[in-house]
Amino acid sequence: MTIVFALLIAAPALAQKAPLADTQLSDPAQEAQAKALMETIRCVECQGQAIADSNADIAGNMRSLIRERIKAGESPEQVRAWLIQRYGDYISYDPPLGGATWPLWAAPFVLLVIGIAIARSSFRRKR
Repeated sequence: MTIVFALLIAAPALAQKAPLADTQLSDPAQEAQAKALMETIRCVECQGQAIADSNADIAGNMRSLIRERIKAGESPEQVRAWLIQRYGDYISYDPPLGGATWPLWAAPFVLLVIGIAIARSSFRRKR
């Protein structure tokens, strides 16, 4: 009974880490593709960090998955599409234009037009 209890307590320490989480690929071109993709994918746990910079376990697993898929011959675009399909548009720092994301894309232009209108009216009042 004591052995079972000790193993339960030590289980997190004995857990195996994702094999390619922090190990670079042997092909420099593939590693460059993987790293570039990792910079554009948001950590689902940290939410403000790219998986390339995050120390969260899920980020390590995602880095490993990206490296495994690129090593298997998938393009970064295919891996990105798979991650978006699995985790949703939120995972990408560059979400695609769609029904749910159009306000994100339109907001800068709307704010710019509003700012120009306010500046223009304030300059007219001074005259």
